[in-house]
This record gives sequence, structure tokens and C-alpha cells, in this order.
Amino acid sequence: MKGIIIISKFWTGLFSFKKANGVTIFPFIFFSEESLVADKVLINHERIHIQQALEMMILPFYSLYLIEFLIRYIHCRSFNKAYRSISFEKEAYLNQYNLHYLSIRKRWAFIKYF
Repeated sequence: MKGIIIISKFWTGLFSFKKANGVTIFPFIFFSEESLVADKVLINHERIHIQQALEMMILPFYSLYLIEFLIRYIHCRSFNKAYRSISFEKEAYLNQYNLHYLSIRKRWAFIKYF
């Protein structure tokens, strides 16, 4: 699944605490501006999250994402460091420039980033 792209500064800001230009809430990919639809790297990053959510049957993905964020935030006391330390984000950031990554990605690939 590629995700359904929605342009909304409001929803993107709400779901990302005004910290991101793009956010995935399965099956939607929200962007704050129309121009971001042309950003293939950002789209690839968000589509990696779509695949992660599908593998975990969606709700467990978001539960684990939040739990992992909270544990890492308590540990480092920095929103940005906690966010970048989430295993799902590590996988997405490390592979976002490989536009063919999703075609070769193995199931549960995020596990190696814990």
C-alpha cells in the first residue's frame, strides 16, 4: 500500500506536535504543504511507516511507537533525540534515500534497529 496523501497543515501539525512536515496515520500520509508531494525521499520515508504499520496490524504499531518514544524521552529528555531513536524512525531515516527499499525490504526489518 502506498498511502493516501492529504495536504493539511492543521492535521500534520496536530499529529506531529508541529514538529514535522509529514506524518503517517495509517492509511493516510499528511503533508503540511502541497510542494512536499514532489519530495520523493519524504514520500518514501512515510511509505516505510505504512509498511511497518501493516506488518504490525496498525494499532500495535502506534502503541509500540508511543511506548518506545516515551521510554527514550524519559532516558534522554530530548524530544528530537527520542524521536530519532525510535526503531521505526531509524529504519525509515536510514533507508529513505533508497527509493527501491520497499521492494527489497524484508518483513519486520525495523527489529534490527531496537
